[in-house]
Amino acid sequence: MKTAYDIIIRPVITEKVVKDNEKNNVLVFEVAMDANKIEVKKAVEEIFGLKVKEVRTLIVKPKPKRFGFRSSGYKKSWKKAIVKVISEKPVNIAELEVK
Repeated sequence: MKTAYDIIIRPVITEKVVKDNEKNNVLVFEVAMDANKIEVKKAVEEIFGLKVKEVRTLIVKPKPKRFGFRSSGYKKSWKKAIVKVISEKPVNIAELEVK
């Protein structure tokens, strides 16, 4: 049985995400690869106590990575969840209380 903390790995905080949060109340998380939209919605509602309106997921493809001269590899692929929450004002992920 997966817990909410097994599903949500970490929040993704970039300039683009912060702008989107201010406009559309959107939060972005890195989630477990086997998590589905329903599990992500329940996990966000349980951990942060927010009402979720919509969840979109996508798998971020691995990017090439170099380890010095002539040796190369790839970064790991990961799953991203874009969560739209119901709120009157923008939600600051750094100030949210974890339940």
